[in-house]
Amino acid sequence: MRKFLPAAMLLCSTAIAGAEELKVCVEGAYPPMSMMNEKGEIVGMDIDLTNALCAEIGASCALVKTDWDAMIPSLMEGKCDAIIASMSITPERAQIVAFTEKYLQSPNMFIGRADAGMTDTAEGLAGKRVGVQRGTVANDFMAGEFPDVELGLYGSEEEIYLDLAAGRIDAAFVDAGTGEIAFLKTPAGEGFAYFGAPHIEEKYFGKGAGIALRPGEDDLRVRLNGAIQAIRANGKYAEINNKYFTTDQYGG
Repeated sequence: MRKFLPAAMLLCSTAIAGAEELKVCVEGAYPPMSMMNEKGEIVGMDIDLTNALCAEIGASCALVKTDWDAMIPSLMEGKCDAIIASMSITPERAQIVAFTEKYLQSPNMFIGRADAGMTDTAEGLAGKRVGVQRGTVANDFMAGEFPDVELGLYGSEEEIYLDLAAGRIDAAFVDAGTGEIAFLKTPAGEGFAYFGAPHIEEKYFGKGAGIALRPGEDDLRVRLNGAIQAIRANGKYAEINNKYFTTDQYGG
């Protein structure tokens, strides 16, 4: 995460007059968690959760559209106050940022041609080129568990799906929830399917995705933890989840 790119700010729909403003880094290129609609607005489950959490703590939130590689640098340089971008809680990231408790946890899986006969083993992926989003825990998993497999590194999962459909890569290793919605259930995904087992190994994928904050923001972290539990308890989380998925993305 070294690249530092310009960020555009968009107001959340939950602005509260006179309230504390919370600037939130979001991606806008990770459907259905975070994506751009036809009006140029950032929408998705991460965005709806951001709005709900800001409302719960009584804050006015502003979205800061940020490329994935620039997320943590933007947070640390004060361009945003929090990252809500399905960022996995890992020991490496926890050395730099402070995480809330998890707010979702979805496994990663491989996608390939349904008739290709690939398996999620070294033998099954031998000679194959696998697409993965760079700088992610999926990237770490592939590098650690499949060091001899050729990787295609991409800036977003959307770019991976374009090359997978075009045959420029043989398989993709992506979030299972977003892969289903953003690719497999679209016309471009016809003839493709998941293969192998779901992967959620803590060594690579941490303990789920949390909200990243600057170290020392203990009051904000406590308030956001309380807000996560509140929207789980009052049904708001389920309402948002069910707009995008048929399964609970919070995990166990």
